[in-house]
Amino acid sequence: MRAVIFDLDGTLIDSAPDIHAAANRMLAEIGQEALSYDAIRGFIGNGVPVLVERIMRARGLGAEGHAALLDIFMRHYNADPATLTRLYPNVRGVLEGLADGGARLGLCTNKPEGPTREILKIFDLDRLFEVVVGGDTLPVKKPDPAPLQAAAQALGRERSVYVGDSEVDAETAARAALPFALFTEGYRKSPVAELRFDAAFADFTDLPGIVARLAPVPA
Repeated sequence: MRAVIFDLDGTLIDSAPDIHAAANRMLAEIGQEALSYDAIRGFIGNGVPVLVERIMRARGLGAEGHAALLDIFMRHYNADPATLTRLYPNVRGVLEGLADGGARLGLCTNKPEGPTREILKIFDLDRLFEVVVGGDTLPVKKPDPAPLQAAAQALGRERSVYVGDSEVDAETAARAALPFALFTEGYRKSPVAELRFDAAFADFTDLPGIVARLAPVPA
């Protein structure tokens, strides 16, 4: 059998609209002007603390206020985490098909574990994932390979594939020595050709075939 481990934001879900809304509610609370959707979308990928750091830098705010702003952002985001968030097309059916076919599914994301589990529950995906490793589950986060290695070890499968959308995911997979399938419609900042991957896809219906090729199971 095989394991398939997924990133979340920009891979399974398009969460940038809700992250953008929470970020601007945070800025409004401290009397700062809103940032554009494209600006906030470009800040996603290295976890919420880094997201807040980038927002602060964009607004010229001193680093000493980071902890307070992080708390404000999380309060707004946790209050409304999935109003605008959507699954990418065909995600649900593909995940269910992989699980029905015997694959064990895991999640490795830099989003904090609490909001991650809440979003999975909202979209009725929590039942499909045996392992969830969030950005605060371990002392380190991606691109450190430890979170992805922990997810793979917990699933107990030597034949594992990581599925993600970004430079951070590509680096994490390389450092963890796992095959990487790149979803090209997410939040990457670089051209596809500049990322390290073993397969790339734009439609989730192509993923089962990619997984079968990258993590073959002996007959």
